[in-house]
Amino acid sequence: MLDHFLIKNCAPTLSSLKTGNLFNCPSSSRKKTDAIISHWNKLLNPKGVSIHILHRRAEKALVYVCRKSKLKQDFQKPGVKEFLVKYGYSEFSFECCIDRLKERIANSESFPHEIGLFLGYPLGDVKGFIENEGRNFLCCGEWKVYCDACSAGNSFRQYKKCRDVYVKLFEGRIRTVYQLTVSV
Repeated sequence: MLDHFLIKNCAPTLSSLKTGNLFNCPSSSRKKTDAIISHWNKLLNPKGVSIHILHRRAEKALVYVCRKSKLKQDFQKPGVKEFLVKYGYSEFSFECCIDRLKERIANSESFPHEIGLFLGYPLGDVKGFIENEGRNFLCCGEWKVYCDACSAGNSFRQYKKCRDVYVKLFEGRIRTVYQLTVSV
């Protein structure tokens, strides 16, 4: 079941177009979910993709899928580290940043909007969202845009096309497997 969520929600990250994606996944058993995540990490880590559970509640897990190398590049962009320091990020290794993000999700009264940086959103848009409390945006797609609507629009179209292709290929594979098992 996680494979469907990965394809549907994370195709832009899996294809290296985007730094990261986030989705909620049903999780009735912590042990089973951890085993599935571990399995997918074994398959995807060698390809540069990492999967983490950021938070659990009731029977859902908040899953973060990212490309560590892209996140490292994003955090090198001007102003990003200085911005994150304001939210208690002091160590910028991948593991320390993920741990701090988990902590912020667990302990913040509102959702920590700096998560946009972990998803590859431009710093200006993350700041704009926070300063405008989610209002007054130029356009909206994968995120609310406050700076460069043209560039963001191009990204949104690219991500949608990528998702459409990945889902189509995935569904074709499922039909093929089903046909093979039915005919055997």
